[in-house]
Amino acid sequence: MENFSIENGFRAEVRRWLAAHAPIHELPAADRLDDADMVARGRAWQAELARGGYAGMLTPTVLGGRGGTMSEAIMFGEEEARYRLPKGPYVGIGLAMALPVIEKHGSAEQIERFLRPTLRGELTWCQLFSEPAAGSDLAALRTRAVRDGSDGDGDWIVNGQKVWSSWAHHADWGILIARTDPTLPKHKGLTFFVVDMKTPGIDIRPIRQMSGLSDFNETFLTDVRIPDTDRIGAIGEGWACAMTTLTGERINQSGESGDEGIAGLIHYAAATPRRAGSALDSAAVRLALASAYAEEQAERHYQARLRAMVARGEEPGAAGAIVKLAYTRRYQTSAGLALELRGPAGIASATGDVATRKIQDDYIWSAALRIAGGADEVLRNQLAERMLDMPGEIRADRNVPFDQS
Repeated sequence: MENFSIENGFRAEVRRWLAAHAPIHELPAADRLDDADMVARGRAWQAELARGGYAGMLTPTVLGGRGGTMSEAIMFGEEEARYRLPKGPYVGIGLAMALPVIEKHGSAEQIERFLRPTLRGELTWCQLFSEPAAGSDLAALRTRAVRDGSDGDGDWIVNGQKVWSSWAHHADWGILIARTDPTLPKHKGLTFFVVDMKTPGIDIRPIRQMSGLSDFNETFLTDVRIPDTDRIGAIGEGWACAMTTLTGERINQSGESGDEGIAGLIHYAAATPRRAGSALDSAAVRLALASAYAEEQAERHYQARLRAMVARGEEPGAAGAIVKLAYTRRYQTSAGLALELRGPAGIASATGDVATRKIQDDYIWSAALRIAGGADEVLRNQLAERMLDMPGEIRADRNVPFDQS
């Protein structure tokens, strides 16, 4: 009963704080805000969280976070999701991907240099991992980092190409993995860096997507000079750092805020008129919504379990793939259901129909999410081999030096 009372007290505290601070940061009901505006709003909300003591719920207080419990982090996330706040990847990449790898593998100086500014919304991040020939098989990447200086102890000179760099055009820093020793097997000759995105030699080219948006980019690196002080972890430890990053990405998969959960879809169905009543009067619709709601709750509880493991310093490993698989499948299914509820307008929406345009964008994005951060097929292989102990696929390049494969 004591824990229940404490948790109820914390939830009430959070609700009061959000009621006082969140409304001014809510996104307007406008169609596709400008990228720069979205990033500015995301920074401002993150700064507000930091001022209120709610940034980095699980990050220790000595590092600028709240140092809270997993239950508190979950409760805050639930209450925050009641508002339509700027919580996109322009902020999330830094919080869920850059900070965990810096905190786990970085030096004390790097932790001090990057954690607090990121938690305060002063720094935004992008991920420079995937390449044209290294997407699902990330370890096949070809971007090279060569040590400068006569004694090989100077800066690193990086050359290569990255692709699908989300929000790189508005990022202050990037997390980068590059090949530093091609004579080793592909997973072993990699090193992890952080890079200032304003460094000379970085060329960011937006990719126009089928939705009309351009939040993905190609990033070309030509003789980009990175100081060794911006190397994270030891030379050759890049794959371990990358796995820390990807684990953070996968176990933090979820809807962003506002109407993106199943509760929002239920309200949408109730507001969608039918011949007599609303779409919610259909038994088939209610069954689909009930199934989606059950999946959402199971996913959230499993996600909380994995986050608790990470908070205790444990490594979830392949188990993180389950959250990613469950979320992206449910997201696509629920977005498709929303389009069906909309009827013919779901295919061709009227001018000014912002709500339907948002659903269309969600559906398009949901398909991309089943590839980003690990394609469904690759993650299922990982689960089969590492958790179910099933025979692995034949890999001809296993233990073969990269420059001979």
